[in-house]
Amino acid sequence: MTFEQLRTFLWVARLGGVRRAAEQMNLSQPAVSARIAALETALGAALFDRAQSGMRLTKRGEKLLGYAEQIHRIQEDIKADIVDPAGLEGQLRVGVSETVVQSWLPEFVAELRAEYPQVDVEITVDVSHNLRDQLLNRSLDLAILMGPISESSVNNIELPAFDLVWIKAPSLHFDGPDEDILRTTPVITYARNTRPYHDLKVRLLERHGGEVRLFPSPSLSACIRMVATGLGVGAFPEHLIRDQIESGQLEVFDPGWRPDTLRFTASYLGEPKSHLAERAAHIARNVAVAHMG
Repeated sequence: MTFEQLRTFLWVARLGGVRRAAEQMNLSQPAVSARIAALETALGAALFDRAQSGMRLTKRGEKLLGYAEQIHRIQEDIKADIVDPAGLEGQLRVGVSETVVQSWLPEFVAELRAEYPQVDVEITVDVSHNLRDQLLNRSLDLAILMGPISESSVNNIELPAFDLVWIKAPSLHFDGPDEDILRTTPVITYARNTRPYHDLKVRLLERHGGEVRLFPSPSLSACIRMVATGLGVGAFPEHLIRDQIESGQLEVFDPGWRPDTLRFTASYLGEPKSHLAERAAHIARNVAVAHMG
């Protein structure tokens, strides 16, 4: 019996099948199956009931799962307390919301690489809803998204929030109060399946009914460029557009209200415990606080 066999057993048990465990561990399915078979041979016990719907633990398998989880936690504690971060190898799969990509992501990756130079960092950029699903199905180790995630299996570390301001191109002129701008001009905003889009749509419908036209886009940088060229107005994180406002490329206006502040978390699964994911979440918070100061 080896640590790698127990680790493989733990992933098959948690994910319910060889295929998903193989994807999680970057192994072939035959390699995972061979490790499970060797472990069963070493223990002289069947650990899984095989069925078309998946692999279910036997009674002995359930007993072994508790021991395997204890051993995994001890290994992670050793990584945290004993192993030099510079020598730690592995892969960290990080999902990031577009707003963070446009803000402090480069500094985060640089800090992570400085502390863990042997760890391969894989970045996925997506909307928060999809990042949440990918974290829960274990396709990601860490998700930096609009949170928190309410599931009990997830640990959330709060990050600095982004306040939104209404902006337009300086060349875009209107007669009448600023509030009327939203009735007559397209509102460029986040993608449809995002919280900012939903919240903004509800607020605009409450105030202006069906008169408002929303132009959603998954690209935050594209949204801001479209506003700068006068194609519409929008509400975006002030932190991201401060330079364009100061240089006169964009202009703030006040329709009498602002959309809700965007709140972010660095979220990771509590089980199986991952020292690397937990440490990366704390690095994200430190970098975000320093960047947005």
